[in-house]
Amino acid sequence: MKKSTLVLAMALAGAATVQADPVTVYGQLNVSAQSSDEGDGRFSELKSNSSRFGLKGDYALDNDLTLVYQLEWGVDMADVGGGDNITSRNQYVGVKGNFGEVRLGRHDTALKDAQGKIDLFSDYEADVKNLWRGEVRANDSVTYYTPTYNNFGVHLTYIMEDAADAEDAFSASVYYGDENLKNTAYYAAVSMDSDVAGFDAMRVQAQGKVAAVKLGAIYHSQENIVSGLEQDGWLLSAAYPMGKTELKAQYQTLEDNDAVSVGVDYKAGKNTTLFAWYSSFNFDITAPDRDYLAVGIKHKF
Repeated sequence: MKKSTLVLAMALAGAATVQADPVTVYGQLNVSAQSSDEGDGRFSELKSNSSRFGLKGDYALDNDLTLVYQLEWGVDMADVGGGDNITSRNQYVGVKGNFGEVRLGRHDTALKDAQGKIDLFSDYEADVKNLWRGEVRANDSVTYYTPTYNNFGVHLTYIMEDAADAEDAFSASVYYGDENLKNTAYYAAVSMDSDVAGFDAMRVQAQGKVAAVKLGAIYHSQENIVSGLEQDGWLLSAAYPMGKTELKAQYQTLEDNDAVSVGVDYKAGKNTTLFAWYSSFNFDITAPDRDYLAVGIKHKF
């Protein structure tokens, strides 16, 4: 079935070329050589860091409406092959107009999306999802983006129960600014989850530039709905550009657990980055400490 998915994607891309339909083929190849110690001794491995490919586009409809869609798949370029190599990511169809935009399908929740670019080690071992709950790509979801007003906007996610004994779930965020910091001097958002993947969660996050340094911060709170366990944490990130090179560092906590990461990115071409990073996790008695060292290459197309 996974093989047929890949064939379908290639066929659609070919059809787009022949018919000149508004379709964009895109992707990201990200592979690193990594030295890992997860408590049982150090070992080497090759990692595919959320490598992906997809199709996206839009079509003009009547009454000033536009159909939008995205079909994206993850691909493991390192150590998973066969039928498990291709996995589903954001995949939706929707409509946008002066009322905003509605998307139907599989989609990142409002809380996950509100993170913006604050997590400087996303897709790697120190991705915020490895300490915090809330990084959910929801099936059976309806996503709504309001129009922005004075750079303010609202993102809502409704997740259908999909079973008679299940419950609906909701995610929401209110945000200000441009997460890429190109159109506004800073970006900020307040977001929450209600009964999403078994957790309630809340985050307050912001990012901006002080001189040439890009600074980010997140406060995070989560509660396990079944056990009632409540946990809090926070994150600080900083990135400093020097020509084609960017130095970056990040610190994340959840109660007595924390993660420290440092890294360097080198822009080898318009769409290609060479990188190296080190991450160390210090846990309470529930898990052994671990650390990772990696060098790799990321290419976008």
